[in-house]
Amino acid sequence: MSATSTTIDDTTAVREVPQRIVAAWANNDGEAFASVFTEDATMILPGGIFVAGRDGIRTFMGAAYSGPYKGTRVSGEPVSAKFLGPEAAVLVTKGGVLTGQESEVAPERAVRATWVLAKQDGQWLITAYQNTPIGA
Repeated sequence: MSATSTTIDDTTAVREVPQRIVAAWANNDGEAFASVFTEDATMILPGGIFVAGRDGIRTFMGAAYSGPYKGTRVSGEPVSAKFLGPEAAVLVTKGGVLTGQESEVAPERAVRATWVLAKQDGQWLITAYQNTPIGA
């Protein structure tokens, strides 16, 4: 396989990571959500929330799906992707939490997110995630 096709394949794979999160969220599946993260990942959310490790992310999201995120969906569309090497990339997305029958994120829930990705065993995983409200 040429370097060009590998780059195209990796670019596609990196830009598809948010869709794995969207699918896990749609099913309110904390296990599937956490599986998109490395074992030692970190997740920072508005409100001062800091969660460390895949197990911590699984626990946090499991509780969130039973509480404040119950019945919600999430969107995340890539804005940019930059490779830091063959096994590291930074993805920036725009999205947020959808409630009820919304098809677009309400301005007060819109976020920009930074995803630091690591390629492990041929799969792109999130090693650090942070999002910030865009502001209405």
